[in-house]
Amino acid sequence: MTDSRSRRFWRALVGATAVVGAAAMALSGCAPAQSGAKSDMLRVAAIGNASFVQNFNPFSPTAVAMSKNAVYESMMVTNLPKGEIVPWLASGYEWSDDGLTLTFTLNDDLTWSDGEELTSEDVAYSFDLAREVLGESTYEYVDSVATPDDTTVAFAFNRPYTPGLYELGVQLIVPEHIWKDVDDPAKFQNSDPVASGPFTEVANFSAQSFDLLRNPHYWQKDKADYTGIRVIAYGGNDAANIAAINGDIDFGLGFIQDIQKTYVDVDPEHRGYWFPAVGSTIALTLNTAQGPYDDVNLRKAISMGIDREAVVAKGMNGYTHPSDCTGLSDAYDTWRDEALVSQCDWTTYDVDAANALLDSSGYERGADGMRVTPDGAPLEFSIGVGSASTDWIAVAQVISDNMTELGISAPLKVQDWSQINQALFGGTFQGNIAWSGAGVTPFEYYRSAMSCRTVKPVGEEATQNFQRFCSEEADQLLDQFAAATSDEEQAAVMDELQAVYSESAPTIPLFPGPEWGAYNSTNFVGWPSEDDPYATLSASVSSTVMVLANIRPRE
Repeated sequence: MTDSRSRRFWRALVGATAVVGAAAMALSGCAPAQSGAKSDMLRVAAIGNASFVQNFNPFSPTAVAMSKNAVYESMMVTNLPKGEIVPWLASGYEWSDDGLTLTFTLNDDLTWSDGEELTSEDVAYSFDLAREVLGESTYEYVDSVATPDDTTVAFAFNRPYTPGLYELGVQLIVPEHIWKDVDDPAKFQNSDPVASGPFTEVANFSAQSFDLLRNPHYWQKDKADYTGIRVIAYGGNDAANIAAINGDIDFGLGFIQDIQKTYVDVDPEHRGYWFPAVGSTIALTLNTAQGPYDDVNLRKAISMGIDREAVVAKGMNGYTHPSDCTGLSDAYDTWRDEALVSQCDWTTYDVDAANALLDSSGYERGADGMRVTPDGAPLEFSIGVGSASTDWIAVAQVISDNMTELGISAPLKVQDWSQINQALFGGTFQGNIAWSGAGVTPFEYYRSAMSCRTVKPVGEEATQNFQRFCSEEADQLLDQFAAATSDEEQAAVMDELQAVYSESAPTIPLFPGPEWGAYNSTNFVGWPSEDDPYATLSASVSSTVMVLANIRPRE
């Protein structure tokens, strides 16, 4: 293992329009801040939200934006640009010598927003509640949780499992004295949350925007020292982008064409962006629970027929780069097996090779030039993508056009994300532009891509492994990786996992997703950047809370 990979592992292990924007403000009872005007209300774009419902339940998939980034907090925070897991509610952690006990030490004087003390009992309760809401398989490697004192939480494992550090570390913590009286935690709307985050006080709530005012008892007294944040709903990228260009948003943009020219150059003194390619790998995901998409040769042929350079240039404006056959994002560069990458060819654009593989695999062309399956059915698949994601729609269109060269019909299926996700999560889709799992190491990525333990029956909701691909070999290697305690052992196992992924092509990786991040520093300064990567410049990831805590009003 290289020195950089070793350091990364041990750090992880032990260490619309202007009118749209104005309308949203008006509907919330608040006038939009004028571009350049002083304000200590941070304006955050929530893209892909046509409207809000007052649900701040951190266990709910439909919780409003910022519930999991500003309201509730975790013991640790992940920062993928630096490959770190950062202490937050916890001041530190320690593994036992046998790797079977992981102990977190909480910071002193932690409080909830109602003034009650936050203790280790709240942490233990939150993990029990997560199991109740999310299912018994959640944290199945934990046998018991002990709280010997108010600031100590010890998790006893039933087997060595090093990824437990960041899985347990990022679990959001809720107050036992509030949630113990909730009859159905999964359906609880939690409209007036009691939490530990920097911004917990809900005000001016409407379908188009709401305010979160500063937690009056925030435990970091010198952090997040401003009035609050205003979260504004935008149904898609276009509406949010125009509002941002007009100076009506401070933080939280998504994809925007030619951001330097269209956004930054409007006010270069105050505007900036940073799009590190460390997010989830974005893939063409085919449903392997259905034929013929369970055929690895078909998946690889389709992959070779995709012009990823065009996908990146036309669909992503050149903000990222094509994936290779490991599927890994730039967050895992030090884990990547370059020898494997140099030898595999199924993520390289080669129409002739793709057609040859289809021919040899029994997918014959008809008189009209379109292919059929060995059973004689038309070879086709739809490409699902949410209507709010203009960038992914462009990506899907490139792929659809590419498929005509292979004699495959691949029409776009553009719907509201709620409809797309219903089919994606339920396993009733054919093809979809989808995302991957991610963690501090590639473990989460490969588990979400090909572990049998993450496969759900069709009709049962899946939160990962949407393609429903099962590899017992991958599971064995994932277990070995989780049990390994040295960097050399983990590096060797990770190389084998990359080989299994490349051989089986459970997904068709397109590009590492950029973590979208843009800011307007007219009113707030202290933003993370490539030169100061203390967090990702994103409004919807684990490290967002660090951004909210560290920025400050411009003096």
